[in-house]
Amino acid sequence: MFTKYGYSTIGIVAIISFILIVAGIFINNGFVRYPLFIVALFLIAFTLNFFRDPERTTPSKENIVVSPADGTILFVKEVIDDKFIKGKAKQISIFMSPLNVHVNRIPISGKVDYLKHYEGEFIAAFEDKASERNERTEIGITSENGKVLFTQIAGFVARRIVCDLNVGDEVKIGERFGMIKFGSRVDILVPVNWQEKVKKDDKVFAGETVLFEITH
Repeated sequence: MFTKYGYSTIGIVAIISFILIVAGIFINNGFVRYPLFIVALFLIAFTLNFFRDPERTTPSKENIVVSPADGTILFVKEVIDDKFIKGKAKQISIFMSPLNVHVNRIPISGKVDYLKHYEGEFIAAFEDKASERNERTEIGITSENGKVLFTQIAGFVARRIVCDLNVGDEVKIGERFGMIKFGSRVDILVPVNWQEKVKKDDKVFAGETVLFEITH
């Protein structure tokens, strides 16, 4: 299964790969022909792998926050948020390599009350300062248990953020809502008293891995 966000890119890469293969067929020089075949196969294989979109089973347990992205935990720390949560918060940052599934999912059910896109730089996504300097889209959801703010952050390679959400949308935990094309990072902030369930260097999966349990 491939994400709808990648259909146009897959089509373009398929055409380029086809042209390379046809060109290789008509070139008698093996030193040129076989590299063309290899490049064509690599392009289509990498693209199909990048835009894969497997089904996920979201835990049925209540009072949880699931990961919005596949990847590796970079940071788990306390911060001050003055944009949406308005106070002390816990932040988890997830690094998405080009080999991860890049479809993003809703971390908690509720209503989208905050949505803002920032133009910015494209420094390496694993740098801590990327959350404030890079191009990014911030999304705030008000749930029945409190507010959650999460951010799609473009990286050095990633240059396009896709987000289908609008302010006022009612969303459900585990639903697809967008992606970041070609590697990047996602940050998620919750109230400081919620209990984190992961640690640095853990592998997480969008819509399935529990990041926080909600405490009152």
